[in-house]
Amino acid sequence: MISFYFGRLMEIFPFFLKGLWMTSKIAFISLVTCTLIGFILGIFRSSDSTILKRLVGVYVAFVRGTPFVVQIFIVFFILPEWGIQLEAFTAALLAMAIMGSAFICEIVAGGINSIPKGQWEAATSSGLNGIQKLRLVIIPQAMKVILPPLVGQYVLLIKDTSVVSVIGIMELTRVGWVTVVRIPEGLMVFTLVGFLYFIISYPLILLSNYLEKRMAA
Repeated sequence: MISFYFGRLMEIFPFFLKGLWMTSKIAFISLVTCTLIGFILGIFRSSDSTILKRLVGVYVAFVRGTPFVVQIFIVFFILPEWGIQLEAFTAALLAMAIMGSAFICEIVAGGINSIPKGQWEAATSSGLNGIQKLRLVIIPQAMKVILPPLVGQYVLLIKDTSVVSVIGIMELTRVGWVTVVRIPEGLMVFTLVGFLYFIISYPLILLSNYLEKRMAA
């Protein structure tokens, strides 16, 4: 019986590859978007402006304090009531950007705040403006602190793409559920799904471990 189900599973394996491609596409676009927004918010979060700090702090607290699936439902089901109609794929990307940028914001802000004040003062005395201080002095040093947890967060974001299946995106997890209806061998199906997620995530896990050891040394 198991060999029969395994044969059926191999017959529809291209279906899983399509799910893997969708997951990879969502993950890649989301990681780029989250990183850009997260760095901007992280700079605001670590700035001297009390207003910016509080606004970003409220955003981060709300996102980190609510389940990701609730955020997806708000984007996909609630926004249309306000006249903002989004396709499932676009809604998934927006929800991923909202969630991921909040976590990356905290990582970036922590890295920037770890830089001694003397470095800021030295950059100021060199005649650099605010953007130049960040770009030439602070961010390069802060990256030593930012990179290891940032790559680790990327792994978590890739795994969080599984949640977008709740709005009908045919990524890996959704493909798994659809397949279980046809092949009632859940352990076999979701072992394959987990293995495909592992293929995407493992290089980043290795990179994260390498960076942690490199920075510690």
